[in-house]
Amino acid sequence: MSLTSILRVLLTRTRKPFVFTNRGDGHLDYEGAERLGLYVHIPFCRTICSFCPYCKVVYDKTMAKAYKEALLKEISLVGGRSNYPKEVTSLFFGGGTPALMLADIKDIVTQLKRYFSICEGIGVELHPDDVSEETLLKLKDAGVTMISIGVQSFDADCLAALGRTAPDYGKIFKAIRAVKFDTVDMDLIFAIPGQTAKTLTEDIRMAFENGATQISTYPFIDFTFADNRYRPLSELEKRKMLREITGYCRREGFERTSVWTFAKPGTRKYSSVTRENFLGFGVSATTLLKDQFKINTFLLRDYLDRIEQGALPTALTLRFSLRQRAVYYLFWSAYSLQIASSDFHRFFGRSLKGMYGFELALCRMLGLATKTEGGYRLSERGAYYFHYVEQAYTTAYIDKMWNICRKVAFPQQIVLKQSNIDGCQYKLRRIDVYTNMACLCYN
Repeated sequence: MSLTSILRVLLTRTRKPFVFTNRGDGHLDYEGAERLGLYVHIPFCRTICSFCPYCKVVYDKTMAKAYKEALLKEISLVGGRSNYPKEVTSLFFGGGTPALMLADIKDIVTQLKRYFSICEGIGVELHPDDVSEETLLKLKDAGVTMISIGVQSFDADCLAALGRTAPDYGKIFKAIRAVKFDTVDMDLIFAIPGQTAKTLTEDIRMAFENGATQISTYPFIDFTFADNRYRPLSELEKRKMLREITGYCRREGFERTSVWTFAKPGTRKYSSVTRENFLGFGVSATTLLKDQFKINTFLLRDYLDRIEQGALPTALTLRFSLRQRAVYYLFWSAYSLQIASSDFHRFFGRSLKGMYGFELALCRMLGLATKTEGGYRLSERGAYYFHYVEQAYTTAYIDKMWNICRKVAFPQQIVLKQSNIDGCQYKLRRIDVYTNMACLCYN
């Protein structure tokens, strides 16, 4: 049995699998959701980076115009059926390369503000080539308060391993100094083939000394459907690098705000996923509510067609059991390093200790977490093992699910469960190209 399956069975107290089906709701009941976030996916890129697993297509002006109109309609479909404006924590634009729809972002924000009151800010991901004073001023005008720049590395050899070339860093740094935001995040990848601890810490130094208030350091993961020329470094080397990142940031006075993020003291966190509930708009966007997790179709033309029909573009929906939802909640709380007992009780109506007292005691005994006044905090050792589990989860679940969703617009069913079959088996009914997936089972 794989690590992910062992943890699933242990924490949900059942061998019942996670079952995603094509039976989605015609409207979403989110009125009672607290701490609700918003996410908008912009799939367009100038070129396709081989290492990037996210849903993206090469930019086309006509298609981008159609996509904007579909986004505005989807927002109305979701927002128009409830009492509004509904208070939400934040709004994040991801991609893809959102700046390729720079002229449309203000209109999308305006449409969202018809139905939602955003109280903690708006964030946008940026490709380094798009960071200029002109672009940043337009984003400020649209209400953006946080930016995240996908630097990946400042080292030319590391960029080459990722299929990237160095941008004009002088222009980037000048723009960041000229146009101020509440948070400036820079994404960095570690464990890139050929990378050393020296080049990694130099990347971190460069980021913080040139305008970053937060860095997000993600491990290089080789998705099976990516076209990478190189394999990632070994797990032992990843562990050494994560220790190097943690030690360097501690010595320099930066705070560890999640397993993979570090920030200057007082920085507002840039994080689009650590929300109790969120609504996602656009291709491949996900929505998380108390009783369900849903995924929009990954295929752009099918997304446009579904919206044109006046229906939500939901490809798959998972109906949570209580403990399945609790596991998802704890997973992302642990990523943020803190598990608050009062927040857990407010959300589930049950005590954290009552549901997971044994597991929490075991984590403390193994030195993975410490008891705090308000709950529990992951130790440095616990943060490493979360990093390890997250990679296993990505490889076992996300990689395989995304690979299918890239090919099948509306799968019939995906079942995530432990089986006696090694790896992944699935059956497709072939009509034209791919139209339905019968079942996907994997460890």
